[in-house]
Amino acid sequence: MISAGDFKNGITFEMDGQLFQIIEFQHVKPGKGAAFVRTRIKNIITGATVEKTFNPNDKMQKARIEKKSMEYLYNDGELYYFMDTETYEQMPLGKEKLGDALKFVKENMIVTVLSYKNNVFGVEPPTFVELEIVETEPGFKGDTATGATKHATVETGAIIKVPLFIEQGEKIRIDTRTGEYMERA
Repeated sequence: MISAGDFKNGITFEMDGQLFQIIEFQHVKPGKGAAFVRTRIKNIITGATVEKTFNPNDKMQKARIEKKSMEYLYNDGELYYFMDTETYEQMPLGKEKLGDALKFVKENMIVTVLSYKNNVFGVEPPTFVELEIVETEPGFKGDTATGATKHATVETGAIIKVPLFIEQGEKIRIDTRTGEYMERA
């Protein structure tokens, strides 16, 4: 059990038969009245975000999320296939369970598959990935004084902003949590 007074970002808990993760929290102590915890929580299964206020003494059942490293193999249009690297069993997942998780993941990358009570609900890509730029406009000399950026398409099809000096064919490192360019690879 975890009390609302101990909430931190990223904590996952059960409430009303649903699974929630804390996105933001704020402990509030008004001049009059009792303290409370204002949160923004995300329903992990449906993806819906809700703002909710808790009494700091409220107790929630902490959820145990199972994480398993699996290799992303391919997709056939409808399903995305993952392989357990220990047993070599393949597991297909529908796009509705993945969301945008695979926009920076290419075939044969290791990802973390998340499940709760043997029900897979999501996939976490590696924190940093190296991808090749397949399309971008050329940068012009003299445009770099302001730290300007331009759009670039990486080999997975995702579009990100990169500095003007990055050219087509270069490999770059991307932070998958924010989708931002980090550095040349």
